[in-house]
Amino acid sequence: MATAIASVNALLATPGRLSQLLAVIKGFRNGAVYGVKVRFPHALVMTLLFKMEGKNECLQDILQATFTHSKNLALFVTLYKSLTSILASLESKSQQYHSLLSAFIGGYLIFGTYNKVNEQINLYLLSRIIYALIRLAVKRGYISQPRGPVFPWFAAGVWGVVLWLFEHEADTLQPSLKSSMTYLYHDSNFWSSLRNFLIHNK
Repeated sequence: MATAIASVNALLATPGRLSQLLAVIKGFRNGAVYGVKVRFPHALVMTLLFKMEGKNECLQDILQATFTHSKNLALFVTLYKSLTSILASLESKSQQYHSLLSAFIGGYLIFGTYNKVNEQINLYLLSRIIYALIRLAVKRGYISQPRGPVFPWFAAGVWGVVLWLFEHEADTLQPSLKSSMTYLYHDSNFWSSLRNFLIHNK
């Protein structure tokens, strides 16, 4: 057993021509682990806060969401690293468009299937992308560097638009966001006793 482990360690220390394959395998591993680390606590908290089902159903929901997130992330990392490696070997070097094309294909095949987990991941990334693209535009000189703090204006725009949408076009919002907004801004307009004023919402 010790000899086998020593052989594997020697191979991993000097992978040579296997380095790309080993990177894909390690990417699969990291995707699976990261998916569990991110999704399990999130699913646990959201289930405890908002679901009133039986314990077995709650546990099943948590495990299903965790499995879906972990599986999809592991498959995406594997596909992305495989495609970028293939494209780089075909052109003898890595090109910028390789990452865009590989991720585009992976996004379509893996994160393009609609489910709640994929929806949350895609929406999470969208907000980060918009933020990063604005910073990139400043970095490349397409827009000038702001002279004052930008974050307060960013926050003002986000909150102004989302509350306008909620109050006047609520059907366009994602259901979980609409539900949260209803709890915060509409349910707080109604009460009939101390019990549903401070203790329970309704």
